Amino acid sequence: MLVPTPDGRSLEVLVAGPEDGLPLVYLHGTPGSVVEDPEMVEVAAARGLRLVTYSRPGYGDSTPRSDGATTATIADDALDVATILDHLDRQRFVALGWSGGGPRSLACAAMLPQRCLAATCGVGPVPAAEYDGDVRDGMGTENIAEFTAAMAGPEALTEWLEENGSWAFSVRGKDVAASLGSLAPPVDRAALTTERAERMAASFRRAGTQGIVGWRDDDLTLLRPWGFQVGDITVPVAIWQGTADTMVPFAHAQWLASHVPGARAHLVEGEGHISLRNQMPRILDDLLDLAGQAS
Repeated sequence: MLVPTPDGRSLEVLVAGPEDGLPLVYLHGTPGSVVEDPEMVEVAAARGLRLVTYSRPGYGDSTPRSDGATTATIADDALDVATILDHLDRQRFVALGWSGGGPRSLACAAMLPQRCLAATCGVGPVPAAEYDGDVRDGMGTENIAEFTAAMAGPEALTEWLEENGSWAFSVRGKDVAASLGSLAPPVDRAALTTERAERMAASFRRAGTQGIVGWRDDDLTLLRPWGFQVGDITVPVAIWQGTADTMVPFAHAQWLASHVPGARAHLVEGEGHISLRNQMPRILDDLLDLAGQAS
């Protein structure tokens, strides 16, 4: 479905699972978009959760923000989540963000504390404006190049993505692991089952429906101030990360765990950016426990 926003945009939204279930708002990675995910629907539904996902501005059929390359913030995405939930006539929810979606999950906790019962940041990056180091340290070479271009500004990043990111918009499942290069260490390649690789490829391809605009704006909002301070979060939060991750460095999770008040840290030895998804049942059980909704 397409959900209208107060400023005249549209957001591409996908909802699945029990109609009376507590909404689980899932925030996808960068790049990414909504695609059918039976595995995620099943694990959520088994816990009474109704899965709500959407393509962020510029991805899929979601309208780009006019200020996406200049002043839009991570906090703005939380306001889009509120708009979607209002459209669905749902008040309370839990949030789970993965990779580039991790900061958006934290934004839900920060910006919607009366509605967000708990939030999980899975393999998510730190706020560069608050971080006391170089966010690129520990990244694979491909991400170092991408973030270096992003730090040079919108024009440099646009040029880099058009030259180096176009593979994602046509990739097939069987080629995902090789295309990720150093960003997919052995533990992640082993976790890329045929079904998971196909879903990832489909999400990448749909992300490029409008070209690189969504990807560009995602990167830029990660680097500029997020529109909130993680230290001001009062909602229960969990941080999940693996030590073998080469997309988002392990140091990011350590920093978040020590800077988000009361954060419950799950820093897992040997897991990567993709392989950690194998623990989704535990991740959702933990989220529901934080929200006071455990069965």
